Amino acid sequence: MNTENVVKHLRVLLRTDRIIADIRMRHLLVGLGLRAFAALIAAFGLLMLELSAYFALVQVWSPIYAAAILGAVNFAIAAILFAIAARPPSGRELDLANEIHGSSVEVLQHEARALQSQVSGVIHHPLNGILPLLLVPLITIIIKSLKKPKAATAPEKTSAADQK
Repeated sequence: MNTENVVKHLRVLLRTDRIIADIRMRHLLVGLGLRAFAALIAAFGLLMLELSAYFALVQVWSPIYAAAILGAVNFAIAAILFAIAARPPSGRELDLANEIHGSSVEVLQHEARALQSQVSGVIHHPLNGILPLLLVPLITIIIKSLKKPKAATAPEKTSAADQK
């Protein structure tokens, strides 16, 4: 497991999450703006058209039928504007950000699996992790201890020969 890769992919993941959130926020703001504009049109612009249509329809039909027809037309126009505002966001930016997000999540999952296998290997077989670290110093100690008795016995023989 490489911590630099993990940090790099966490940064990429954070950046892509910010980009995705920014794109979605812009889409929500545009949708909210369209809805507000639709409400403004419904409140002021259609009031005048409705008033003129009402006077025109009263001459043909009764006032009740004229008001009902104009109300239905207003609901239809408002429904069309809300349907346009509710469209899902589309664009290459969001697709690219989602693709980068997915690949960084995959890499982080791979790094997490590698870390898990390392940790489980150390937990299940603790000597496998410690043995290579202890093997070289133990070999050097054993070699030094084997060399010392031979070197120590030779001076003792010479000193015993010098004493006689």
